[in-house]
Amino acid sequence: MMVTSPNALAPDEGHLAVRRAFDAPWPGPRGETVRLGKGDISLVIRPSDGCRMTSLTFFGHEVLRQWTPERRAFQYGSFPMIPWVGRMRDGRLSHLGKVHELPVNKPPHALHGMACFAPWEVVEATADRASFRFALADPWPWRGEVLQTFAIVDGGLDIALKVAGADTPFPAAAGWHPWFRKDVEGASDRLKIEFAADWQEEPGADDVPTGRRVAVSPGPWDDCFGFDGTMRARLIWPDLLAMEMTSTHASMVVFDKPDDATCVEPLSGPPNSVNSAPHLVSPDHPLEIRTRWLPSKPV
Repeated sequence: MMVTSPNALAPDEGHLAVRRAFDAPWPGPRGETVRLGKGDISLVIRPSDGCRMTSLTFFGHEVLRQWTPERRAFQYGSFPMIPWVGRMRDGRLSHLGKVHELPVNKPPHALHGMACFAPWEVVEATADRASFRFALADPWPWRGEVLQTFAIVDGGLDIALKVAGADTPFPAAAGWHPWFRKDVEGASDRLKIEFAADWQEEPGADDVPTGRRVAVSPGPWDDCFGFDGTMRARLIWPDLLAMEMTSTHASMVVFDKPDDATCVEPLSGPPNSVNSAPHLVSPDHPLEIRTRWLPSKPV
């Protein structure tokens, strides 16, 4: 496959609008399509659409919320969040005594990172594996690179993000924001989520974690949870299929308040962790996070 030069991947007005407002009009899936499939798993990735999965099917059943004209950039499919996740408080990033201002696209916060700020470059694509590159640049204060990889392996979908600095070390976080459909045709009931978190991040009045760990509360949620080991959750579409989600890291956000979809988000740290618990990346010490989504049919 031909690989496009990163210099040709300039943001258009739609990408720039997302920097200014999270709910700016968004044209939806566009540009080239990368399709992967093997066994009972198939998916579609759109590099110019935030390098998100716009479709994911298990056993022929679509499990992701689809784009419709009223959807905005952060409201469908499954997109990566880099180099921060969720809300960055007041759009301010403090590092080594200096405060950097990031675009406040959901006042008062900077929301969901930069994946939708410009197209991604296709690095490779085969029948069951693909990887994509994103160059960190303005408005991010440091130079760096993100690599996202998808691979269908041993009956499951493995997804990885690697964030590396080009020269000067900088703080980073990474993760994914999937929208799973609550209603899938053929299921006897709506989507159910099972997980056994060891704590919940206390949300502040500004919806950003305070840094305190509290007992897990009953849903519905728009909350971050933590695990003493690595995260694990089970999504169940009753009598139709289930999916085990695991990650190499311990943080997970669950957002299940919408009527038609639930977000279960594997993260390298809680929202605003680029300030509260930064992972410093450099060329030799990247941040790497992996998640595995393993579907099964009911026994």
